[in-house]
Amino acid sequence: MNVAIDIADLFAIGFFIYGLHELNSPATARRGNRFAMAGMVIALVGILIRTQGIGWPAVAAGIAIGGLVGIYAAVKVKMTAMPQMVALYNGAGGGAAALISTIGYFIASHSTALDPVVAVSLVLSAIIGSISFAGSIIAFLKLQEVMTGRPVTYAGQQVVNALVLLAILLLAIWFVATLGELPIWAYPVLLGFALLLGVLFVLPIGGADMPVVISLLNSFTGVAVAITGFEIGSNLLIICGALVGASGTILTVAMSRAMNRPLTNVLFGAFGAAGGTEPAAAGGGPQQIRSTGADDVGVMLAYASKVIFVPGYGMAVAQAQHSVKALADQLEKRGVKVLYAIHPVAGRMPGHMNVLLAEANVPYNQLLDMEDANPEFPTADVALVIGANDVTNPAARNVTSSPIYGMPILDVDKAANVVVLKRSMRSGFAGIENPLYEMPNCSMLFGDAKASVDALTAAVKAL
Repeated sequence: MNVAIDIADLFAIGFFIYGLHELNSPATARRGNRFAMAGMVIALVGILIRTQGIGWPAVAAGIAIGGLVGIYAAVKVKMTAMPQMVALYNGAGGGAAALISTIGYFIASHSTALDPVVAVSLVLSAIIGSISFAGSIIAFLKLQEVMTGRPVTYAGQQVVNALVLLAILLLAIWFVATLGELPIWAYPVLLGFALLLGVLFVLPIGGADMPVVISLLNSFTGVAVAITGFEIGSNLLIICGALVGASGTILTVAMSRAMNRPLTNVLFGAFGAAGGTEPAAAGGGPQQIRSTGADDVGVMLAYASKVIFVPGYGMAVAQAQHSVKALADQLEKRGVKVLYAIHPVAGRMPGHMNVLLAEANVPYNQLLDMEDANPEFPTADVALVIGANDVTNPAARNVTSSPIYGMPILDVDKAANVVVLKRSMRSGFAGIENPLYEMPNCSMLFGDAKASVDALTAAVKAL
């Protein structure tokens, strides 16, 4: 029986690896998800069979409850709330790892001293899992706008974080040195400090950096799960956790490079904090911002040769992805070439814009990464920016005092005409002004993004 279960685990791991590989391309991502789902079913069945005797009803109940929650979330949660759900699920994984370590410690503490390998694994899993859990909850609250999405900073913040981290390290060393034979209060205090560090870790990070943070927290959860596998002797957890940890780390590094900012700056720079709001004037001096109407923009779009849509968080909030696809369809009927420029950190989670546009059945070959999109802008008649504030800010190229100086952006200002859809002139999550809006080739179409795009579609149809 054990051999059969081990073989089933091997198949599950193979499905996970292949599913992760298929996520490399939007064209194969759905197939990758299906393979990963099949792998998870195999893994759960194997766990249920392996849990013999009195334990299996509890495991079956847990699988049933988790499955129902997952189905409910898949049906009810809107695509615009996907970043919050990812953060919440990621926190659940980290919390589960910490909970397993906690239960394992209290069971072992009533019998005998811990094995050194188990002691190290247990304390690391508890610390990393707790940090991931608390940090993910704060990320969820920020994304859900239960609390401000701006960085929360205070005097002496780095000193406080350093002291909390030092306390965690000292308690962890004490735990390992005594093989878990600590006073009854020590372990709960260790968990408390780890949870506190998770909160303090995410509080000073603004919404503009949230995709990087979610990816980093995801890697934390993977590492915690892998370490938990060493505690309970599960090769399945070790390998699956390592996959999540490695992929999350690679994605975090890639996104940091895409922003041309070191990870330390993302984590400790309080990007978007008050004080980074100075205006970044355009090279030719400030000009009056031009407001336009849907009819005028409709004419501009209808008689263009190439139009590039630039989606951002504003499109997600307004749930305008289907309206954008409808507008693109109308333009293509008139022979207009339509493309979509996707910045790596647009939105609030990795791949946020790709997910929304895929839901609207936008062809994959029209979705261009930043490196492929930027050469297209100089030959575009219109760049239609839908709520993408910070990733289109030319201050990143030429204003050395700007907090985003050096960050690669989408070169929308090089298009013949730029139309920006915004509710108001409020700055984006980075908290800085955008000189793009003052450029002579830029005009503003104010209002809800979905309503504005629907009005543009009607205007194009009427021509």
